[in-house]
Amino acid sequence: MRDSQPLWTPSDEFRRQSPMFVFMEDCNRRFGLSLSDFASLHAWSIADRETFWTAVWDFCGIKGKRGERALINGDLMLEARFFPDAELNFAENLLSKSGEGDALVFWGEDKVRDRWSWDRLSAMVSRLQQAYRALGIGKGDRIAAMMPNMPETIACMLAAASIGAIWSSCSPDFGEQGVLDRFGQIEPKLFIACSGYWYSGKLQDVTAKVSAIAQRLGAPAVIVPYAGDADAVAAVTPDARTLDAFIAPFEAKSVEFVPLPFSHPLFILFSSGTTGVPKCIVHSTGGALLQLIKEHRLHCGVVPGEKVFYFTTCGWMMWNWLVTGLAAGATLCLYDGSPFAPDGNILFDYAQAEKFAVFGTSAKYIDAVRKSGLTPKTSHDLSSLRLMTSTGSPLSPEGFSFVYEGIKDDIQLASISGGTDIVSCFVLGNPLQPVWRGEIQGPGLGLAVDVWNEEGKPVRGEKGELVCAKTFPSMPVMFWNDPDRVKYHAAYFERFDNVWCHGDFAEWTEHGGLVIHGRSDATLNPGGVRIGTAEIYNQVEQMPEVLEALCIGQDWDDDVRVVLFVRLAAGAVLTEDLAKAIKARIRTGASPRHVPAKIIAVTDIPRTKSGKIVELAVRDVVHGRPVKNKEALANPEALDLFSGLEELKN
Repeated sequence: MRDSQPLWTPSDEFRRQSPMFVFMEDCNRRFGLSLSDFASLHAWSIADRETFWTAVWDFCGIKGKRGERALINGDLMLEARFFPDAELNFAENLLSKSGEGDALVFWGEDKVRDRWSWDRLSAMVSRLQQAYRALGIGKGDRIAAMMPNMPETIACMLAAASIGAIWSSCSPDFGEQGVLDRFGQIEPKLFIACSGYWYSGKLQDVTAKVSAIAQRLGAPAVIVPYAGDADAVAAVTPDARTLDAFIAPFEAKSVEFVPLPFSHPLFILFSSGTTGVPKCIVHSTGGALLQLIKEHRLHCGVVPGEKVFYFTTCGWMMWNWLVTGLAAGATLCLYDGSPFAPDGNILFDYAQAEKFAVFGTSAKYIDAVRKSGLTPKTSHDLSSLRLMTSTGSPLSPEGFSFVYEGIKDDIQLASISGGTDIVSCFVLGNPLQPVWRGEIQGPGLGLAVDVWNEEGKPVRGEKGELVCAKTFPSMPVMFWNDPDRVKYHAAYFERFDNVWCHGDFAEWTEHGGLVIHGRSDATLNPGGVRIGTAEIYNQVEQMPEVLEALCIGQDWDDDVRVVLFVRLAAGAVLTEDLAKAIKARIRTGASPRHVPAKIIAVTDIPRTKSGKIVELAVRDVVHGRPVKNKEALANPEALDLFSGLEELKN
């Protein structure tokens, strides 16, 4: 049954005060347009990309020389270049303010509190910049970090960007081989790591791991104190110094910002790596900045001084997304640790104490709060909160409802989706349209997002491949160690010539929004009918007996049959009656095609470090195929639960 009313509708005052509306009016004046709503603004942004992205540069106050040309070879995805004459520096744009006001606020579970002013951040960047140069680090050199989401990490990244070095990071819970599989490919000149970290109230000692990684990378190491003893870690790590010793010779002065081309490499991010050694995805200085500041300023409506929070680690692209909020003049609220330590209220305590304007998190977290019985709406003062964003996996319709019923009723909820590949979002929220239950509000400005069928034709009212039909600034510059762009082309352009195919299974809604049904390469195909796994999860995970689920297609009898694995709540047992109830729920809530042929209870479900379940890895295990790079998983031992199951032999 379709909802007849949206969950939230922006007031006329909300719309008109939003930076997106102000930007639209500014474009009308500058270019003689008559844009009146999001649909007309988006249509113009892809019809005239040169003017649109130039307007974004000007409106958002990008620091640097823009140059006259906005786009060359715009009809060729792999040859297009935005702002080919521009010079700018990412760090200069993020160090957008000065003074004693807060740039960064940090909570490390319930153990650590810290605040960094804009001046303190700039001073640290200056000292780090000088220390990097003393090591001979310069343009194009790589700096790799295995760090918590803390202020020092951002300072280290900004110092790298200020001199044209390339930054890459992961979180300290990665295993040794997982770190080496990533950083070993890019050969960093410096390795930055923490001394330890807190998770669920426990100190996690990384001394041995840091020492082993540094030795195998063959790079000098800087040890940042947080939890544990930084001096002790440095003492056992070859060619290592503590952060204090590293910057001790240098006094803070004005930060120097090296002017760089728009396409100069800035970040190296990594694919999840569950189907092989992670791909090293290289993102550009200008592309990342322009796309991300557009999302912060226009889509999220961030204005200087607002508090922006995202629950993320440094191994997830949402960290790169979050830090760019500094370019909008926002105060970033950082958190490291478990979101349920010491209890499920910690992030809402933080939101109340710091008066978040933007609260970003994962769909799984929203669902976990819902299932825990917490109702932040009644327990916390969230009056400052105007936007909640959700990503990582599709947010279920029930998750949408819970945000309004249990967290805050007058709030814009933006389900967003994009990823590591573009270090940003293809589809996300906007302040000019209503929020409908279960729907992403719309495509990103400047992005020719569409849904295509197998024949490469746009479709409405049916599911298909999420594509982007025109080039955009935050496309990767390249993959590392892929000189002929063979891997790059294979990743995005083999399916449709000269069109980005993202690998998501999506559908337009009657409201002009989108629904993401899961990864198309993990899409089920029983009897030749394509089924998105998220549609099954949306049903079964609403049942109190089921904590979470994972679904795959098993090759069977010259076809594919749907297999559903469920992790049950404490005390629940997968009886015949419960299995029937699950099937009935899926049959009525999704369709008879979605009903699994097999339902199997498991005690754990494998997931990546950023919390995404790994359907493809489980599918490989079930079919007896090896899973490469298990180090990409937070809990690789869980894969053993899916091997050689008797239930799947008949």
